[in-house]
Amino acid sequence: MRTYRLARWRRGLLYTGLVALLIWSMRSTGFELGQLLEMGTTVEFIREHWLPPAWEVWNEALTNSVITLQIAFVGVTFGLLFALPFAFVAARTTPLPRWMHALVRVVLSFVRSVPEIVWGLLFVPTLGLGPFGGVIAILLHNIGVLGKLIAELIEASDKEPQLAVVATGGHRLHVLAMAVLPDIVPHIWSQYFYRLEVAVRTSLVLGFIGAGGLGNQLFIDFKVFDYQAVAVEVLVIMVLVILIDTVGGMVRKRVM
Repeated sequence: MRTYRLARWRRGLLYTGLVALLIWSMRSTGFELGQLLEMGTTVEFIREHWLPPAWEVWNEALTNSVITLQIAFVGVTFGLLFALPFAFVAARTTPLPRWMHALVRVVLSFVRSVPEIVWGLLFVPTLGLGPFGGVIAILLHNIGVLGKLIAELIEASDKEPQLAVVATGGHRLHVLAMAVLPDIVPHIWSQYFYRLEVAVRTSLVLGFIGAGGLGNQLFIDFKVFDYQAVAVEVLVIMVLVILIDTVGGMVRKRVM
């Protein structure tokens, strides 16, 4: 009974602390629920400056959206390919020394902790303006993110198929190849398409610093206050994200 009361008291203290932190943060950021519901003058601004959309930029936006998708696709795909071996080393259930697990996890944490925009600010000036610097920025960040996520999938994989492989005389590599990997492949696909969707939005931001694609066009139109062109470009972005989500759903259905 005393243990239950102590746990209940700790939960209450935690929730109180979270509410206090939320109120403090709301005051510091000027958050007002009433203004959020009214959205200020945003609706009026969109009606006056964004409409009607400038449909004449549609073809240019579609062309640049292909470049944006290519930046995200190449960056995430190679990020996954590099992340896979790192993930198997980082997973604590693989038969490797503890110091190796720890070292790889530190490397993945460092690469993941640096945002893509920071990597972009490093590589775009040094590698030159254009998509390649954006690809490297997305690639590096996704090595850290996917490496961590896949390592956790490996650690949480179903143990029964692994025991069955061992019972038939299989060694550790057989366990990884025949039990662990088939179990986590559907989840890897799910994470891949989610990161691809995120990378498309990230590549837009990278376009602001010279990585090309739709983000660069969006940035230029914002600078000259051509909001009607921006409306079309935002619509293209929405279509692109929906397309990736649809394709990802189809792939997941086939592999799961």
